[in-house]
Amino acid sequence: MVGSSLYQTYARADLAFERGDGVWLETADGRRFLDCAGGIAVNSLGHSHPALVAALTEQAGKLWHVSNIYTIPGQQTFADKLTAATFADQVFVTNSGAEALECAIKTARRYFYAKGESERVEIITFEGAFHGRTLATIAAGGQEKYLEGFGPKAPGFVQVPFDDNAAVKAAISDRTAAVLVEPVQGEGGIRQIPTEHLRELRQICDDNGILLILDEVQTGVGRTGKLFAHEWAGITPDIMAIAKGIGGGFPIGACLATEEVGSAMVAGTHGTTYGGNPLAMAVGNAVLDVVLEEGFLEGVQRKALLFKQKLAGLVDRHPTVFEELRGAGLMLGLKCRVTNTDLLAHMRAVGVLAVGAGENVLRIMPPLIISEDEIEEAVNRIEQAATAMETETAKGAAE
Repeated sequence: MVGSSLYQTYARADLAFERGDGVWLETADGRRFLDCAGGIAVNSLGHSHPALVAALTEQAGKLWHVSNIYTIPGQQTFADKLTAATFADQVFVTNSGAEALECAIKTARRYFYAKGESERVEIITFEGAFHGRTLATIAAGGQEKYLEGFGPKAPGFVQVPFDDNAAVKAAISDRTAAVLVEPVQGEGGIRQIPTEHLRELRQICDDNGILLILDEVQTGVGRTGKLFAHEWAGITPDIMAIAKGIGGGFPIGACLATEEVGSAMVAGTHGTTYGGNPLAMAVGNAVLDVVLEEGFLEGVQRKALLFKQKLAGLVDRHPTVFEELRGAGLMLGLKCRVTNTDLLAHMRAVGVLAVGAGENVLRIMPPLIISEDEIEEAVNRIEQAATAMETETAKGAAE
């Protein structure tokens, strides 16, 4: 056999981790890294959080999987917690963000079908969006690099420029079912929809009798300092897809909807084999218990402000490396003047992890339990990497 037995679909770093504790990851040879990537905003409570370890271990000794043929009490508890804390009345539990988005798209279309408006199947989306890797969600995202080579683009998606509500209005037709938007584009480069524009988007949907679908896969579960990012705008969606942080590292996603919209998804219209099984729900419930504890989200807001202030100072001190700081809460982005992958390599060399994004941005998305001392350490290490980058650039220019 030649080469790896794995599909070569990832440009993997030459790093393998053996254990993790809080915001720290450790390799087999003892090298420690401060994790400001958080598994791409997944490890909301860090690595080996005692509440998650206990929940998983206890459930593993009881029951792992039975399928959704049967009642799963933990799934009902999970849905009850989510509906009590959000706009939603109904929840469908999935294994991933892409599946949650697929369910959201199907729910929107099925809602209009149930109303006798089966022609309403189109979803308006925004340039730069990322909604997953399935055939439907790459069509929704519309990025050519993800569409290339997979045949005809799935129909039913109309794309408009990022944060252009006038274009949204112009795109609405008698075939429009919904608008789908990320409150902050993650993969797109930590691009945030301004609060007033998100409010206007809600009003546009109301005025035209169409649905608002929010993709909060990356922004949700405390990442921006609220349970969900749309809460900052004081609005609610009709449908919302979540994942990543809700499982704290265990593969869990969910589609949330109002009763009016969700009731269109009757028996037989959708399903999943693994979604919401007892093992997943033990972890998901434990994550929600921690995140919904009194004071937790306020703590995230406080730490996010500190991190943002320190990173803003870093940007000011290294204007040849950084162009600007973006983001909300602990979903931050450093737009680089140097190549972001080059800077990322320097960051890894000094033991701090981040993740790339569009528009030459590096995403900084640490676990929500990061301490103030660890924020200080992270900024110090990023500064070391920036200084090394400056030295390398100057040396190259001199030669």
